[in-house]
Amino acid sequence: MEPSEEPIVARLSGLVQVLLLITVALALVVTTVLIQLYWPNTAAPAVSVANEASQGPPPPGSYHRPATPAPDTATIPRTAAGWQIRYGRNLIAHTARYLGPQGSVAHLTNGMNCQNCHLDAGTKGFANNYLAVAATYPKLRARSGTMVTTQLRVNDCIERSLNGRALDDSSREMCAIVAYINWLGHDIPKGKKVYGTGFTKLAYLPRAADPIVGKAVFAAKCQSCHGPNGEGKPQADGREYQYPPLWGRHSYNDGAGLYRVTNLAKYVKAAMPFGTTFDHPQLTDEQAWDVAAFVNSQPRPHLNTPRDWPNISKKPVDHPFGPYTDSFSARQHKYGPYQPIEDAHPQLAKAN
Repeated sequence: MEPSEEPIVARLSGLVQVLLLITVALALVVTTVLIQLYWPNTAAPAVSVANEASQGPPPPGSYHRPATPAPDTATIPRTAAGWQIRYGRNLIAHTARYLGPQGSVAHLTNGMNCQNCHLDAGTKGFANNYLAVAATYPKLRARSGTMVTTQLRVNDCIERSLNGRALDDSSREMCAIVAYINWLGHDIPKGKKVYGTGFTKLAYLPRAADPIVGKAVFAAKCQSCHGPNGEGKPQADGREYQYPPLWGRHSYNDGAGLYRVTNLAKYVKAAMPFGTTFDHPQLTDEQAWDVAAFVNSQPRPHLNTPRDWPNISKKPVDHPFGPYTDSFSARQHKYGPYQPIEDAHPQLAKAN
């Protein structure tokens, strides 16, 4: 090769290398764009367990009106009817003392009290309160597909949330519980919905609720009262719980309403940890969803419910047991994400 040709060859070689590098770079860019267009990343965003567990209370929520107050117990009349109402209130507040494993009347329930789920004897706002029950029942319930009376609703709770056996409708205890519930709602017109009943609203997460993250939230926010193994804290005499068990054989069974993650998330958002009110929450939305997923991922008693949801198209989006009228998995029905399920069942959107 002539000496004058060497610089030209070198320049050509360098140009080829540059062109190759540009071609490779363009190929990578095109490949990345095609992957994003036709193979999007659907994985849930990474969640920092430590960060979520250590987050402090969020700003006060959007619910600022006071919840509808319960009538003053001082107004309960000093009559036989008043005695029955007071007895009913005691049965709600201290169920286990009367009906629990060491109950003075019967041994029907698991040792929890009704007010472990229906706080302040069923009067606390957005904490499962009873104020609208008398105005609402009897009513047709999709879960049973039948008209449900207050008595049936009470026994539902006893059999599911207290993992117990039903009371006789004519028993002194059932009559007293119904009398108390009716007294709470005696000023509420039939069919009227009052502010503070039911559960607070809670937006769906764009991802599934995460039991692993929820375990860290539980350790940081809940176990000081409910115990590291969710076992609860008994009163000194052992007849009832100061703080109820959240899983295990003494907790609610898998037929209970709070076994649905959306219900438990809404409940803990408005009422937990101890001292929380719906307008001054202590948990973020993410913490509420994830700790609910963790609690409901733990073992608990099983209840056979072959008659539940006779019309399966009316099952809530978060009902954790099939069969379903859609192709979403049982795991997604339990933990979410729920929005795609709701989008497939627009008739269920009202449930949230």
